[in-house]
Amino acid sequence: MPGIRSLLWLIAPLLAFNDASVRAQGASTEVYPAKPVRLLVGFTPGGGVDINARLLASKLSELLGQQVVVENRPGAGTNIANEYVARSAPDGYTLLFNSPAVAINMSLYRNPPYDALRDFAGVSVFSESTNLLVVPASLAARSLQELVALARERPGALNYSSAGAGSTQHLAAELFKLRTGTSIVHVPYKGSAPSIAALLAGDVQLSFINPVAVGQHVKAGRLRALAVAGARRTALMPEVATMKEAGVEGVEVPLWFGMLAPAATPRETVRALASGVAKAASSPDTRKRLLEQGAEPVGNTPEEFDRLLREDVARWAEVVKISGARAE
Repeated sequence: MPGIRSLLWLIAPLLAFNDASVRAQGASTEVYPAKPVRLLVGFTPGGGVDINARLLASKLSELLGQQVVVENRPGAGTNIANEYVARSAPDGYTLLFNSPAVAINMSLYRNPPYDALRDFAGVSVFSESTNLLVVPASLAARSLQELVALARERPGALNYSSAGAGSTQHLAAELFKLRTGTSIVHVPYKGSAPSIAALLAGDVQLSFINPVAVGQHVKAGRLRALAVAGARRTALMPEVATMKEAGVEGVEVPLWFGMLAPAATPRETVRALASGVAKAASSPDTRKRLLEQGAEPVGNTPEEFDRLLREDVARWAEVVKISGARAE
């Protein structure tokens, strides 16, 4: 049957081409995520950003059906992690979890290795919190006004710790110095955990730290919370007054914990991730754990987060300018 053999010879390439096209189409419409996702944190384990990242990663792993792995890359005020993610493939498998530090560093560093607005797409803010001004229980100052008086009596003698240059802890302390006319020395660490350790050891005399990381030490009596650096009190410690209530105005430092992706990440991937973050933040078990740690669940949209980033870059540029803060 030479006719049939000739016909098969002619249509075989067409069948092979069609099969290849179907497979290519299937690959291009691959459901995200198809493999584990890395979530980079620019701080050491144990601080507020890391705690929130791990809480989110655990829930997202359930929701997405793929493991979300937290990877700590501390250093340079989170710039090491920021730059790594900014230069990563925009495929949704290498993401950043950070605080306003990613916006603050745009002004704090002379030549930051990334541009927060050009190189990142905001995915979603997972939660928001605030920072507490805390001191060792052994410090003589038992109120905010007593601490201010002590700092004025001994200019340059007191030290404060932070999770690193560019962290909200750093900027909150610089604003505090500016508003109170005090001279206090900055001692930056690579994350909240070593910052808290220095405070507990008495190596520094004060710090601004979020309730998620420091609550247990305040409850145990090892540290004393003097004021909240926010517009309202924290539900975790409602007895602690705000800075304004305690007599110091102009030290309100918003603190959020959010996920970002490389700027060129496909919008459908960004939206899939944002949906996952929103579901995680609103899930009863995660919401309960956040509230217990003094954080408020958020889960906003990519557009809302992008707008917040633009506002934060402008806001912190002004704060850095008036406070004279700089990266050591």
